[in-house]
Amino acid sequence: MGQKQQHPNADPLPEPKKKRRVGFSNIDAGVEPNDCIKIYLVSKKEEVGTSDGYRISPVDLNSFFEEDEKIYGYQGLKITIWISSISFHAYADITFQSTSDGGKGITDLKSALEKIFGETLLENKDDFLQTFSTENNFISSVVSNEEKLQTKASNGHTTHFNGSSEAAFSDLEVVRLMMSNLAAGHLYSRVVPLVLLLVDGSNPIDVTDPSWELYLLTRKKTDQPANTQHILLGFAALYRFYRYPDGSRLRLSQILVLPPYQHKGYGSYLVEVLSNVAISENVYDLTVEEPQEYFQHVRTSFDVKRLLAFEPAQSAVKSAVLHLKQGKLSKKTQVPRFLPSADVVDKVRKTLKINKKQFLQCWEILIYLGLDPIEKHMEDYVTIICNRVKDDILGKDSETAGKEVIEVPSAHDEETSFVMFRLQNSKAGGIQMDEDQTKTQEQQLQQLVDERIKEVKLIAQKVSHKHV
Repeated sequence: MGQKQQHPNADPLPEPKKKRRVGFSNIDAGVEPNDCIKIYLVSKKEEVGTSDGYRISPVDLNSFFEEDEKIYGYQGLKITIWISSISFHAYADITFQSTSDGGKGITDLKSALEKIFGETLLENKDDFLQTFSTENNFISSVVSNEEKLQTKASNGHTTHFNGSSEAAFSDLEVVRLMMSNLAAGHLYSRVVPLVLLLVDGSNPIDVTDPSWELYLLTRKKTDQPANTQHILLGFAALYRFYRYPDGSRLRLSQILVLPPYQHKGYGSYLVEVLSNVAISENVYDLTVEEPQEYFQHVRTSFDVKRLLAFEPAQSAVKSAVLHLKQGKLSKKTQVPRFLPSADVVDKVRKTLKINKKQFLQCWEILIYLGLDPIEKHMEDYVTIICNRVKDDILGKDSETAGKEVIEVPSAHDEETSFVMFRLQNSKAGGIQMDEDQTKTQEQQLQQLVDERIKEVKLIAQKVSHKHV
């Protein structure tokens, strides 16, 4: 094939332009606060600047940072925060290699940390260190003139908690502070950061509302004969509601045992004191606002122990257990719930101040404890739990299963004229679902049942040596 020849008089072709290289700066992916922030609870100044304090694990630090819940603009960022367990002031040591705007700006770390720690965050390290001496008696000064609550058993002797000896709790005090007291609001403002960091989904209470009550669990520590220091182990915030005509109700909104003292029985100690307050002051009942899983375990274990010693409840349990042992419930089309009577529910509330919802949680465990030997009746017991879970989850849907609504002519009001009827071949069980949806729902229900049975067994093992 011949080549195309260029005309001798044609203009020469222009040289191709060189492409300009464009450089892209590294896009800042940010760093998660959980990965670069460490927080320690320290009880003396020598622990500041070291890792000797008690490292706490916050619920989620990311949620306190607005921009995609990340920190931007820092290379090699490390933030170490020390919180004093004496005065509850805080100090943050922030180090980084460099800063640069990678497209997301540079996070204002001071502003972000102040959202958590507020005025308790001190900028100067020396000022923070001085608080260990200048505010050494901060807790003692708050509780010294306040109402001290004693924990007594029904026989008048000091109660033992979780098998612990009396001596282990002999130096404990629970003090009640009314929020109308300025000292109560001042103290609570100091511990708010711990509430935000350690209690999932928490918000500070309104310290200007006099209906709030603060209960402090402290331990007395004597360094010298003339110097007794109070150490804060934990606290609870309760709200007192008015109930017509002349009563009140107590709601536990926040409860926290400080991390170094958790899993040592102090939470149960505090729960018992609060229950005794409800009983001694004859409130209508004591409820809990959105209890977390572990606290609910502690609370239910404590309430089950009380119910085991409460004759009306035990009499009702024996009757239910006797009925349950009579036949194979799993073979029956309609399985009874084996619920306590309204009279028993009311007696439990009046005497022990346990509300109905909590009593029903305990009731299932009391039934389990009454089925001895449990292995012989486990199938029937699981059937009861399964039916209860189904009723809780699907109850509203199952009531409308197979029902349809059609419009009918009416001279009165066309918009509100309808007839509801149930299809003859419809099956109870809720909204119509395909096979995969039904299978998924069954799996989810079974998981809930398995989790409930596991929890029942754990509490039963805790309150009784029979079921191990």
